[in-house]
Amino acid sequence: MGTLTAIAAYIRSMWAEWQGLRVAELRFLQADSARLALILLVGLAVTLLVLRSTIRRRTTQQRVGLPALLGSLRSTSFAFVRHVPLALLVAGLPFFALALGDPYSVLRQRQETFPGRRICIMIDASSSMVRPFSAPTLRAGTGSQASFFTTVKAAERFVELRTQGKYKDLMALVEFGDQAYVITPFTTDYDNIKLSLSLIGDFSEFIRFPDQGTLLGSAIRQGVALFRAFDFLEASGNLMVLFSDGEDSSVIASGTPVGDIVSDAVRARVPIYFVRTRYGREFGTLVSDGEWKAAVEQTGGRFYAASDEASILQAIRDIDRLGAGRIDLTQYVSQRPMFAPFALIAAALWSLAVMLAMTVPVFRRFP
Repeated sequence: MGTLTAIAAYIRSMWAEWQGLRVAELRFLQADSARLALILLVGLAVTLLVLRSTIRRRTTQQRVGLPALLGSLRSTSFAFVRHVPLALLVAGLPFFALALGDPYSVLRQRQETFPGRRICIMIDASSSMVRPFSAPTLRAGTGSQASFFTTVKAAERFVELRTQGKYKDLMALVEFGDQAYVITPFTTDYDNIKLSLSLIGDFSEFIRFPDQGTLLGSAIRQGVALFRAFDFLEASGNLMVLFSDGEDSSVIASGTPVGDIVSDAVRARVPIYFVRTRYGREFGTLVSDGEWKAAVEQTGGRFYAASDEASILQAIRDIDRLGAGRIDLTQYVSQRPMFAPFALIAAALWSLAVMLAMTVPVFRRFP
C-alpha cells in the first residue's frame, strides 16, 4: 500500500510540474545529442520502409494467382485501429528526444496571488500569564491551567483554522515579555509554525523564559519591524493577532497612554486583533479594557475580552472570518532538471503500445 501511495504522489508531482512547464522557456544541456538521435531514428525508419517496399516488390512470374474472394469478406471500416500501437510509438518519440536533450528550467520570477493575509501571531509569556484559565476542550489531556498554555493552544487552533480553509497565509510567531523575540519569521511552512508553538508551549521552556514583565509596546514594535524587514508595510493584507492579559508594565508603573503603545501599528497601518485573556473577567471588569479597545480600534483591528473558553474560541473564529484578504507574492523558480515529465510520458506511451500489441490480437498485425 505504501508503494502505491508513493507512486500516486510521484505522479501528482509530475502532473503539477507538467502544468507549470513552458517548453519555450527550457534550456537543453544535450541538444546536439538529441538532434543526432532524431536524425538517426528518422534515417532508420526511412531505411526500413525502403527495404520493406523492395522486398515486397515482386515480378509477375513470382506471383501466385488466387481465386477472387467473396464480396462479403471485405475489410471492415475499423481496420485502421491496427495502427494504434505504431501511432503510440511514434507519438512517444518527440518526448523521448526532449528528455534525451536533458532540459532544465531557467531562473525566472513569477507573480502569484493567493487568498490570505500576512499574519504575525504574538504571545505574552510574562509572569502574569501564570494565572489559571480553564479551557478543557483546548487543553484536553494537559496539566497546568496557566493562561499562557491556554493562549498557545488557542494560537494553534487559529493556525489550524487558517490552514484548513482556502487561505495561504504568510505567518510569523513572536513571543514577548519585557523584550520581544521572533520565534519564526514569515513563512508558509505551517508545520514549522505549529512546531514552534509546541516548543514554546513546553512547561520547562516557559519557566526558563527570561523576561517576566509585560511590555506590549515592545512586542508591537517588533511586529512592525518584522513586517518592515520583509518589505510588507506598503502591501495590504497585514495583520497582528495579540494574545495577552493586557497588564502592561509601562501603563501600570509609568502611566504611559495606551494609545502611545499602539502608535507604531497605527503609523504602519497594521491592524491589531487583541485577545485579552483573563478568566472570569468580562469586558469592563478591568479598568484598562476600555482604553485597550479604543486604542486597538485606531489600528483598524478589534478587541476581544476572552473570559472563558467559549469566548476565546469565538474570538479566534471571528478573527479567522475577518481575516479574509489577498496577498501578492513574487516567487523565484530556480534552475532544475526537467527531463522526468518528458521521459515519463514517452515511457507511458511506449508501454501502452507494447501492452496493446501483446494482449489484443488485432494489434498484432503490422501495417
